[in-house]
Amino acid sequence: MRYLVTGAAGFIGSHLVEALSARGDDVTAIDLFTDYYDPALKELNARTFEVLRIDLAEAPLSELVAASDGVFHLAAQPGVRASWGDDFSRYLRDNVLASQRLFEAAAQTGRRVVFASSSSIYGDAESYPTPEETVPRPISPYGVSKLACEHLARAYAGGAGLDAVALRYFTVFGPRQRPDMFFTRLLRALALGDEVEVYGDGSQSRSFTFVADAVAATLLAMATGKSGAVFNVGGGVEASVNETIELAEHISGRKLALRYRDPAAGDVKRTAPDTARIELELGWQAHASLEEGLRKQWEWVSEQLLPSSGIA
Repeated sequence: MRYLVTGAAGFIGSHLVEALSARGDDVTAIDLFTDYYDPALKELNARTFEVLRIDLAEAPLSELVAASDGVFHLAAQPGVRASWGDDFSRYLRDNVLASQRLFEAAAQTGRRVVFASSSSIYGDAESYPTPEETVPRPISPYGVSKLACEHLARAYAGGAGLDAVALRYFTVFGPRQRPDMFFTRLLRALALGDEVEVYGDGSQSRSFTFVADAVAATLLAMATGKSGAVFNVGGGVEASVNETIELAEHISGRKLALRYRDPAAGDVKRTAPDTARIELELGWQAHASLEEGLRKQWEWVSEQLLPSSGIA
């Protein structure tokens, strides 16, 4: 099979490309290499495969999509805290407009799209664990942009026959995680002896999903997900920020310097997915524990920052 992967040089995208290649699929990998974080880190993520630099918001897409057997759409402008104010124009362009143009091309060529949504669409959810039927109430512009992509996919399914499956990822972590995400900031601070900022009092909790489990769910969605389906992808391990700090200190054998700040606008208090649907319909289950995954991420951070330190 030949697949098109957008956002291929990013955190999840690079792992997905490697998983597809490892099983023998051909991959057309594309990425814009935006400057949300250092593009050199994306170059490092993609060092084992070729990436085409393509802007989904402007480039012709029909031939590119038609040349594939399916599309994994992971490209997006990330970040809850950065999505406020004038910067929201970037989210409109790189999330909403880019997805609309890709959905248009996929509908015209009859190709399936599996695309990355986010747990951010739920906001502070009505209930926990949160099922997919929950009314979405995003509390950040980023979450609004991801929900808009889901609505676009539904509109194109009804009006143009788009075959699409949406995946609502819950806090994916592991090697190559973006530098602005908490686990990477936390582990870098432990490796370098720096201070780390914590937004809020640390009692806020998340359901964490190891990247290999997220990739496995993504592959299953392409292979067997029903057209129009929406799935929560959550690791089933919920922990507070303070609990993850204690675990990271235990894994690293180091003590962290902390500075607590006011909660950030758009940050939800808790995420906890109901994953019954994806378990029943796709046969997917998360396998990595929080400690196992965090240990692998610590080893990756240590290798990047302290290659001769012997940290493991």
